[in-house]
Amino acid sequence: MQPILLATWSFGRTAVAAGWPHLARPGGSSLDAVEQAVRAVEADPACMTVGYGAYPDAAGEVTLDACVMLAPARSGSVCFVRRIMHPVTLARLVMERTPHVMLAGDGAERFAASQGIAPADLMSDASRNAYAKWLAEHPGQGIAPAEPRANVEETGLPQEDSHDTVGVLALDAAGVLAGACSTSGLAFKLPGRIGDSPIIGHGLYVDPRHGAAVATGHGELIMGVCGAFLAVEEMRRGASPADAAAEVLRRIAESRTLDPGHQAGIIAIAPDGTWSSAALRPGFKVAVRTVGRDDLVEPERVLLA
Repeated sequence: MQPILLATWSFGRTAVAAGWPHLARPGGSSLDAVEQAVRAVEADPACMTVGYGAYPDAAGEVTLDACVMLAPARSGSVCFVRRIMHPVTLARLVMERTPHVMLAGDGAERFAASQGIAPADLMSDASRNAYAKWLAEHPGQGIAPAEPRANVEETGLPQEDSHDTVGVLALDAAGVLAGACSTSGLAFKLPGRIGDSPIIGHGLYVDPRHGAAVATGHGELIMGVCGAFLAVEEMRRGASPADAAAEVLRRIAESRTLDPGHQAGIIAIAPDGTWSSAALRPGFKVAVRTVGRDDLVEPERVLLA
């Protein structure tokens, strides 16, 4: 089996560069690869929608969500963690060292402390300045954020209302699928808001018999159709990864009225390594790394071109 590593958005290049050595080495592990790929983006303050330096919520706190998955019986997730640099690693520890799937908030942070993870300040100078600017423009706290603009990571527009997630899928030489995702969620969101990213079956789903999928974009859209699970379920029923990803987007479009800023992207991979991606609108990109390839590519299908 030829190993493959896939990641969402342009910052996916950072992810696959960090994860590839863990996948390509002899005996390389897809789980190690997705964890290390996501950690690289979590640690990058230039990516203001994931990890350290991310945009805070309306109360001025950076709150992070993440999950990892190998199979329906092997997954871990954390949400609303406020002092953890690498929530993806904490999610893996939930999977490997507890009988649970998801830990939240204070409980997740207490578990992190029990595992020797030191607390960290997640605000950078840039995120503090962005929050001060936003607060000056929105007197008072707890104001609901505006609807997100599509593809804010890709356009270079001011990320006042950004929403993008790093999602990673890997297949190793032993044929083992793994996935992970991490986000700080919608910028200046209402405190306590959780999107699709840490919820198994919404932002990420992996079934070793049928495939894996990861979703990104406006989380409320994806949550409405259980996006990642739907993609894998379509593959279980015989759909190709391309058709499965496109079906998720069709279901989203059928289920609600879409605003111009709404965006969602899906990557889907089958157990044989066949993969594809799709997006509601142009702008979504996928980083792909294999033995002979290191590219950033457009999605195979765009619903609203």
